[in-house]
Amino acid sequence: MVPKLSIQNVSFDYGDGATALRNISLDIMPHELFVLFGPSRSGKSTLLRLLNRLSDLLPVGQMHGRILFDGQDIFARGTDVFDLRRRIGMVFATPTPLPGSIYENLTYGLKMAGIKDRRVLDERVARSLQQAALWEEVKDRLADSAFALSGGQKQRLCLARSLALEPEIVLLDNPTSGLDPISTSIVEESLYELKQQYTIVMVPHSMQQAARVADRAAFMLDGEIVEVGAQKDLFVYPQDKRTEDYVSGRFG
Repeated sequence: MVPKLSIQNVSFDYGDGATALRNISLDIMPHELFVLFGPSRSGKSTLLRLLNRLSDLLPVGQMHGRILFDGQDIFARGTDVFDLRRRIGMVFATPTPLPGSIYENLTYGLKMAGIKDRRVLDERVARSLQQAALWEEVKDRLADSAFALSGGQKQRLCLARSLALEPEIVLLDNPTSGLDPISTSIVEESLYELKQQYTIVMVPHSMQQAARVADRAAFMLDGEIVEVGAQKDLFVYPQDKRTEDYVSGRFG
């Protein structure tokens, strides 16, 4: 099977002598939920932001290596970055609804992409809210302000906003950080359905969450990948002592 994403010998420096990533190579397959986990400052979020070129927004920073999306180098000259970010959506740890209604939040990106047909907009709104496990809670209040939603609902709204654009890959950076256990459970349960349609790359809130949701995972430490494996192998029978120490709680 051809990887959906192929990360090849990628290093990233912030320009102040700080190396965030060191020679990362990793293949992520279609329709898998791939988790990047490890202690703070291990390079997880930096790698995630490279995957749809949010790293371009940094004032400094230099990348070496290649990242292929369906076989195409995303950093190649002439790449349409707006289209890339539509195809590789991202949801951050802190939910950031836009000013306006729930409906307007979900259709803003669609309208920016040139979609004006009300029937199409309505269909995308309903489908994305269903996929984000939010439809039943908000279907009768789409005209309400998005700021009136609870924290867990705002996070699922931001997920739905990304899904409305029909991406191929969804990047999740600590998507349940700060959520209560019930909201966290709802988000995690929705991931099992979403990976049937999308490829998901996730930085989890905790190692325990990584073990619950991952199909495959990579343990990162000091900007390097220590070990990659299937969920049952990496969290139950890790091969590297550093992975074993982290999974068992000896550090981190």
